[in-house]
Amino acid sequence: MKLTVLGCSGGIGSGRHTTCLRIDDDVLIDAGSGITTLDFEQLAMIDHVFLTHAHLDHVLGLPLLLDSVGDLRTEPVTVHALPAVLDVLANHLFNWQLWPDFREIPSKEAPWLRFEALDFGDALTLKGRTVRPLPVEHVVPACGLHVATQAGSLVFSGDTTHSDDFIRALNAIPDLRHLIVEASFENVLCEVAKVSKHHWPDSLAAELAALSVQPRVWITHLKPGNEGAIMNELRAAAPEWGVEALMQGQLIELG
Repeated sequence: MKLTVLGCSGGIGSGRHTTCLRIDDDVLIDAGSGITTLDFEQLAMIDHVFLTHAHLDHVLGLPLLLDSVGDLRTEPVTVHALPAVLDVLANHLFNWQLWPDFREIPSKEAPWLRFEALDFGDALTLKGRTVRPLPVEHVVPACGLHVATQAGSLVFSGDTTHSDDFIRALNAIPDLRHLIVEASFENVLCEVAKVSKHHWPDSLAAELAALSVQPRVWITHLKPGNEGAIMNELRAAAPEWGVEALMQGQLIELG
């Protein structure tokens, strides 16, 4: 399994793109502006999109994906997410006002888009890659995602703050090789982070200290312009982990 980082920033500007990770050639995790780095042929190969939550920086590319390549496909693009997340997409995005409902285009019988709920306790296996949601804590319904293969596991936190349930879930994955976890704000902005339910360096360091597994740790969702300061504070708070900033264009392989 190969995971390509199409976008991993907490914002845009100077070439930054928001969250979108590609698994092999056919699966996306979230659909932020990073999706725009794919060429036309690559877009047409996307069969499945797994969403962590419905915030705009994680879903804004989804309507444009369908508009661009929907007519080239023989099967709809399937979006997998928590039921509450799918409700938000149906009510506020694909609602014929902000964007057409591609679950009915060109017809309800043969649409370009379909929703498939993936709730806690569920798992879906696609070509040897098993994806299941993990509990996290954010201001809207959200999940992390555990991707398991024969070669090991990778977890993406999505957007979250402290979550005992998330730590327990991580510690229950003995073959966890890679953890991609967010840290959005510097310590001085911890009150903003608390209100918006994101991590800051000291909070994430405490989270890592509670782990019994030893994955390689990649930091994502860094706010533009603050990347260096956040990483410096995090390395000082958790020196034993050797955390690294996730980079746009990076490739992570399992197997």
